[in-house]
Amino acid sequence: MIPRYSRPAMTAIWSPETKFRIWFEIEAHAADAMAELGVIPKEAAKTIWAKGKDAKFDVERIDAIEAEVKHDVIAFLTHVSEIVGPEARYMHSGMTSSDVLDTCLNVQLVRAADILLADIDALLAALKRRAFEHKLTPTVGRSHGIHAEPTTFGLKLAQAYAEFARNRERLVAARKEVATCAISGAVGTFAQVDPRVEEHVAKAMGLAVEPVSTQVIPRDRHAMYFATLGVIASSIERLAIEIRHLQRTEVLEAEEFFSEKQKGSSAMPHKRNPVLTENVTGLARMVRSYALPAMENVALWHERDISHSSVERMIGPDATVTLDFALARLAGVIDKLIVYPANMQKNMDRLGGLIHSQRVLIALTKAGVSREDAYRLVQRNAMKVWSGEEKDFLALLKKDPDVKAKMSDKELEANFDLDHHYKNVDTIFKRVFGAS
Repeated sequence: MIPRYSRPAMTAIWSPETKFRIWFEIEAHAADAMAELGVIPKEAAKTIWAKGKDAKFDVERIDAIEAEVKHDVIAFLTHVSEIVGPEARYMHSGMTSSDVLDTCLNVQLVRAADILLADIDALLAALKRRAFEHKLTPTVGRSHGIHAEPTTFGLKLAQAYAEFARNRERLVAARKEVATCAISGAVGTFAQVDPRVEEHVAKAMGLAVEPVSTQVIPRDRHAMYFATLGVIASSIERLAIEIRHLQRTEVLEAEEFFSEKQKGSSAMPHKRNPVLTENVTGLARMVRSYALPAMENVALWHERDISHSSVERMIGPDATVTLDFALARLAGVIDKLIVYPANMQKNMDRLGGLIHSQRVLIALTKAGVSREDAYRLVQRNAMKVWSGEEKDFLALLKKDPDVKAKMSDKELEANFDLDHHYKNVDTIFKRVFGAS
């Protein structure tokens, strides 16, 4: 985790202190269930909670023990015994390390998902507000980077809203998928621990029981989780690239907010660069890169190996922390985005009306011209404007004898009405945002 791209609430989830607190809660809840089943003394379970509930686990002490025993869970349990006393011998009865490690990881991933869902909600709110603000702000739509037909800036933002709304649904599903608990023992058979212990711990930790755990929770669940983060990152990049393109000097239809004392370049004082969206583009690449090792973790040897462990110790914190930062930054960009409607109109007018070529094509076919001939008539006039030979597409069409033979000037002019392209904007907005 790099502090420059980290936010406190998310990084706290992955701190050693948080991890050891979750480990203790798993062990203590398991002890409660075992006590109720008569496996360990009830007083022992009470003592474990009483002495460990508010204890501050010494990370340095645990690390020192681990350096000697070469096992993180044993090091933790040894340290807990120093705090709890003799009753600590009843902890971890019939359990294996993965029961603690996997259940803890899933608790952390669930908590991380909750923060990410809140991040998406903030981004959705910003997108919705700005979409309605620019619902009918005319701008040119581009395909292949080339002017196509008119759209609105509000529709661009509505598209992004719909995409992130889908991402939210995906993350809710991924959160549910990974929210399982395993307290099933050495190879997942419950030979030394009653399944009711797992049920108790799962409920206490806000998880579901894992139907079949070998010695580990199946990693297809985690692959789904990190793949979902990768999809969200791709959506971040898509929106960021749109803003970066719109901020280019030759376009300048929208740009990131530039504060009063901000500096854009160490060499050129005039520069206002899209640094925030460039930044989240890079962060999105990193988040996507974590999805592949998560998928490779699915195939473990037999009931368990630990090839997945080192991977998850890295991608768990890094993917969630990075995505949290990127989503928050993007929400801020959208919230403060500077929009230039006049430049949008100026750019749309640059091609002298060529953006209406399809309407003329359709009108000619309705007037009895074959589609092939209509395309030829429209294109031969359009290319004169495209090359700079002429500037007014409508004027050229009015002078073309083949076009004049089929359409009057008034009929031609009717096909250059900008509002025609916006007649269904309300329908699209209702589909995206609902009747409100």
